[in-house]
Amino acid sequence: MLKVYFDHRWAGDHGIGRVTRMLDACLRLAHLTVSGNPASPWDPLRLFLAMLKLPNDAAVFSPGYNVPLFVIRPYIFIIHDLNHIDRPENSNILKKFYYNLILRRACHKAFRVLTVSEFSRQRIISWARLSEGRVINIGNGVDVNYRPDVDPYRPGYEYLFCVGNRKEHKNEARVLEAFANAGIDPAMRLIFTGNPNEKLMSLARNLAVEKRVEFLGRVPEGDLPGLYRGASALIFPSLYEGFGLPVVEAMACGTPVLTSNTTSLPEVAGDAALLVDPTSVDQIREGIERLCLDPELRRTLREGGLQRAKLYTWDKVAGKVKEVLDAMQRKSSITEQE
Repeated sequence: MLKVYFDHRWAGDHGIGRVTRMLDACLRLAHLTVSGNPASPWDPLRLFLAMLKLPNDAAVFSPGYNVPLFVIRPYIFIIHDLNHIDRPENSNILKKFYYNLILRRACHKAFRVLTVSEFSRQRIISWARLSEGRVINIGNGVDVNYRPDVDPYRPGYEYLFCVGNRKEHKNEARVLEAFANAGIDPAMRLIFTGNPNEKLMSLARNLAVEKRVEFLGRVPEGDLPGLYRGASALIFPSLYEGFGLPVVEAMACGTPVLTSNTTSLPEVAGDAALLVDPTSVDQIREGIERLCLDPELRRTLREGGLQRAKLYTWDKVAGKVKEVLDAMQRKSSITEQE
C-alpha cells in the first residue's frame, strides 16, 4: 500500500496557499520532509533528493506546480493555471525554461495532473499535449468563514472592493479609470487589498480620485469575510485567472460581483455575476454604474451568488483528490501483483 506524502510548503494566505491549507486539513496526509521555497528554481533538485530518501512504497502529492527534476516515485501535483507562460508580463526566460523543459516532462511522468477549472484543464491538455484523462479538474472551495452573517467592515462610507496584488493581469489600472469615470455618488470609495505602487497612485492623482481610493496593505485572511460583506460590490475584472477565488468568496458573503467574461471566470461565476470585457474601461464603468444605481440588480446578484457559492466546498475538492489518490493506490497494487 502506497503511503502518500504531502508537500505542505505552499501553505499561506495566497491562492495556492489557501488550497494547501484546506487540503492538508481535509486529507491529513504525512508531510514530506523537504525545505526551501517550492517556487525556487532550485526546488526540482531539492524535491528529487527528498524523494530519493523515501521508501519504495511512497508517493508524493504537491498542491502546487513544483515537480522533481526526475519523477522517481508516483507523483500527483496541481497546476492551477498557465499564467506564467500565458501572460508575458508574468513570464521570463527562467520560467519558460522550467515550464517547457521540466514541468511539461513531469506532466507526462506524473500519475495525474490536477487543476482547478475546465479552462485550465483544456489549456494544460493543449500545452503539454496530454490525453484528456490525464488532467483532472478538482475545482476549488470556499472556507466556511465566508458567509453572509459575518460582521461587515464599516469604515464610515460605502465602498467597492478590489482584491489584487498590483500584478498587471489583475487589471487594476482599468478598474481605477472606470471608477473615476463612473457616474456614481462621489462619496463612494474604492478599496484595494495590498500596498499601493507609484503607477496606481500616479493614475489616481491624474484622475483626481486619490482621496477616494484606499490601500489596506496586507490583509489577514480572517479579515477578508468582513471586507467582502461590507462592500457594495466586488470589482474583479481580471485579465487571467485559473479559478478566481475572490469571486466565490464574495458570493458566499452575499456581496454582488462584477468580473470578467474571459478565462475561467464565467465558468466559475455562472449567471450569478455581472460579466464584462476586462479590456474595456467603458464596460467596467457601465458595470460599476449598474451595481451602484440598481438595487434590484444587486439583490438578484446577491441571491444568485449565495446559491452559486454553495457549489464550491472543500469537502468536494478533497473528495475528488482522494479519488485520484485511491486510483493511484489501486494501480500500484496491481503493478506489485504482476
